[in-house]
This record gives sequence, C-alpha cells and structure tokens, in this order.
Amino acid sequence: MTGAPPGCLLAFDDQLPLARQVASILDWPLHEIRRHAFPDGETRLRLPPALPARVALLCGLHQPNAKLTELLLAAAGARELGAQALALLSPYLAYMRQDMAFMPGEVVSQRHLGRLLAQAFECVVTIDPHLHRVVNMDEVVPGRRGLALSAATLLGAWVAQRVPGALLVAPDAEAEQWVSVAARTQGLDFLVAHKQRHGDHEVDVSVPAAELHGRPVVLLDDVASTGRTLLDAAIALLARGAASVDVAVTHGLFVGDAVDRLRAAGVRHIWSSDSVPHASNCVSVAPLLARALQGWAAQPLT
Repeated sequence: MTGAPPGCLLAFDDQLPLARQVASILDWPLHEIRRHAFPDGETRLRLPPALPARVALLCGLHQPNAKLTELLLAAAGARELGAQALALLSPYLAYMRQDMAFMPGEVVSQRHLGRLLAQAFECVVTIDPHLHRVVNMDEVVPGRRGLALSAATLLGAWVAQRVPGALLVAPDAEAEQWVSVAARTQGLDFLVAHKQRHGDHEVDVSVPAAELHGRPVVLLDDVASTGRTLLDAAIALLARGAASVDVAVTHGLFVGDAVDRLRAAGVRHIWSSDSVPHASNCVSVAPLLARALQGWAAQPLT
C-alpha cells in the first residue's frame, strides 16, 4: 500500500507478527516498545528517542488488566517524544460488554474505558467490538474518531474455501450481525440459535428447527472466551444430525481448557483471526488495520 504520509508504528512484543504485517503494507517503520519488569510488579518502558508527528500504537487488549497501564504510559511517552497525533490499533478491545448498569452500583466499564482512550488517542481502531446498545465507536470514544472494522468477510471466505456449502450458525442473536454478512458475501445459508445465560460458565443453547441432517455446519461468532456457548451449540447441532461442526471466531481468547472441551464435544476445526495471537489463527486482520490507518494518516494534523 503506497501513498500514506510518513508515520511510524509502535507495538509490544506479543503482537509484533501482526504489527510487522501492518507496517509492511504501509511501508512505515516499526519500533518495538521495550519493557523491563521490576520485582515489585512495575514496568519500565522504552520508546525510540525521537518520534514523527504521526504515530500509531498497536496493542490488543486481551488480558487487559496487565496491559492498560503500559498502554497509557506508552501513549503519554510518545507525546513527550514528538508525537502530535496518536492512533490506537486495538484488534481486540476489552471491557466493551459492560455497556450499561444491569444492577444498581455496577460500573459501566465501556463508558469509562472509552473516555480514558479518548484522552490518550485521536483515533481508536478495533475489530468486531462488543457493541449492542451504542450506535458506533464514536460514542465509545467521545470527541475522537472511532472505527469498528469486521473480520466477518475474511472468516466467511475462509469457511467457503474449506467447507463448501457449509451452513453458518450464529450461536446467539448477538452474533447474527457477523454471520449474516459472512453468509451473504459467500452465498451460504445461515441460521441463528437461541442462548440463555445463567452465569459466566452456565449457558443453554437451543437450535431452531432446520434441515441439519447430513450438512456441514460452521459456528461463527465474534469472540470465544470460555467457549461455553460454542460448546453447547456444537452439542445441539451434532445431536440434530449435523455431519460436522467447525468453529470460526474473530477473537480466539480460548480461556483455560476451552479448546480441549470443544474438541472433546466433537468440534472438528477451530479457526480464528490473528486479532488475538493463538494457535488457531488462520486469517490476518493486517489489511483491515492498514487501510484504516492509511485513512487516518491522510487526515491533516490538528
């Protein structure tokens, strides 16, 4: 990709492979943010001693509690070292599901994290965020540019190549937005399962009446954390006669033994994007991030 004004990309070590792809597409220099951990748990960060006016920082917020302090310190340090405009590329943006107080006294984490990021960055780019009661990312980062990209078409193309004629299934109503796009772009059928959650690890999933017998099925969702929703959906689909069940997700967190439990339940293949580094990564979101960054870089500095 050519034509982007000069800038540079900063990244922490855990997402350097993705950062290298983005930097290569844009032909921007890439610098690793060096970390030194002190015995008391604090971290010393080291950035390049001089930075251009326009800087992008790639930092996915899986395991967010360990990363947020370093992210905000790195952004402040970049300002001191010459950055006039900062963009955050956070392929997985944490704390998005708590977008309202469900019980009195609950902290609405999406609102407060968004305000923190808006103070540190002019632009925040993420992929398939958990947005259900807000219109767009601009609401999450007030007064700043927020961009929500989607890996649905990438995953849909991957599935169509590996499982021709697959039936795509959304494990719950919230996932319909991604499954419908993936199905439409590839000419595949899809249906939506019904989920009832009883807790962090207790989920009931029912599959609507449909002709499943003998068909290959792919469950597609935005994120797999404990994998419980996907697990229960896979069991229900196989019980109804699906020939096979595969899983494709944008963000493969796969906490604990989630992958082992999915395979034990009969899931054949598990695929994810590289928004979160994981052994299941099969498609790259680097082109999506690079295009968004190029658009931001084309805007005048303010």
